[in-house]
Formats: sequence, C-alpha cells, structure tokens
Amino acid sequence: MPPTKELVIFTQTYDLLSWLLPQCERFPKSQRFVITQRLQGAALNFQEEVFEANARSGAQRLQHLQAADAQLNKRRLYLRLSRQWDWLSSGQYEHASRMVAEIGRLLGGWLKQTRSGVQARPGGTTRSDDSDSG
Repeated sequence: MPPTKELVIFTQTYDLLSWLLPQCERFPKSQRFVITQRLQGAALNFQEEVFEANARSGAQRLQHLQAADAQLNKRRLYLRLSRQWDWLSSGQYEHASRMVAEIGRLLGGWLKQTRSGVQARPGGTTRSDDSDSG
C-alpha cells in the first residue's frame, strides 16, 4: 500500500472492526444470521461509505457521509441489543460505545465541513440541506 495521509476516522473504524468481528463470533449461533449479520454488515457498510466519501467531493461526498451516518446509527442499535441480551458484557459494551462515539464525533465534523462546502458553492447548483437534524 503506498504511503498516504490516512484520516483518523479510517484507523478508528478499522480498530473497531478488528475488535468487533471476533466478538460477533461469540454470539449465539441461533443469532448469527440475524443480529450478528446485521451488526457486521452495518460495520462493514460504514467502512465502505467512508472510503467512498473520501474518494468523492461536494454533494457526492455528502451523500456517502450521510449514508455512513445511517450505518453508524444501525451499529449503535445492534450493539445496544447485543448488550441487552447479554451477548456483550458491560465492559465490552462500554468499550464499543466509546469507540463508536469517537467515530461519530469524527464523522460529525466531516459532515459539518462537507455541508458548509457544498452550501457555499457559487451558482446554486447543489441542493440546500436545511434539515441538518441528523
């Protein structure tokens, strides 16, 4: 892999994936194709959306960042359910929650920066995004 300046969100997301995927293997076999698959899918989809956002600019970047935000919210839900059903210990859940919160802060900053760049474009060629309640 060529040396590049890697965004912190990439390393944080990779660290969470590296921790999360083995944890999912410990979930009950009966749930591996339900919650486990969705949790893993949301985690991997988030990573892919972040990569796609980084490869784009303007409104396309914003679209991928918003999709990443939706995937992060799904991951939060599946982690909460995993804790509620005792598939994750309190300590594991706290660890994952801290990691997700940090990723959320990084994503939020990137979203804010991208939104302001898209809205500041001259000519009004991009749509206004007045519903920022994300």
